[in-house]
Amino acid sequence: MILANIRDYLKQRGQCTLSDIALHFDTDADAVRGMLDVWIRKGKVKKSSATDSCGTSCQSCDPAATEVYSWCENNTPSENKLNVSIPSNCDHK
Repeated sequence: MILANIRDYLKQRGQCTLSDIALHFDTDADAVRGMLDVWIRKGKVKKSSATDSCGTSCQSCDPAATEVYSWCENNTPSENKLNVSIPSNCDHK
């Protein structure tokens, strides 16, 4: 897997979770996160959370499933909205 593969996948989808990307490329989420960090530093990818409070309070969700990455053309995040599945026990939906 190389940076161009991640770029192409994210451009095609607009945005997706870290776990989606790792599953698609059959690799570890931490390895993918490192590659995405390169695109973030270049201003081509934006990282966000599934909800505003994800990762700050209950910690019941898998971080890879709540980290959402968006491809940014001309520094504007994709307009496609991702439907992220949040666990039913999450208080922050």
